[in-house]
Amino acid sequence: MQLNQRLISLFSYGAVIFGVGLGTFGIVRGGSLFIAIGTAGIALKSRKFRTLEFYIPLAIAIALFVLAIALPRGR
Repeated sequence: MQLNQRLISLFSYGAVIFGVGLGTFGIVRGGSLFIAIGTAGIALKSRKFRTLEFYIPLAIAIALFVLAIALPRGR
């Protein structure tokens, strides 16, 4: 269980960092998707705690994912 939590944590933080990097270089849609996936992973890691600390980040991640899909192409 501890290894599973650590893998989720590493994957989530890596996805967020990769998403920020993509967004920095102009690939905003891809960056938003990776940030949303990383945020959802971080929220899933804290599902044993209070409900507010689980649902608010998860709702933000879902909203960011939907927004990234709805973004028009900027080129």
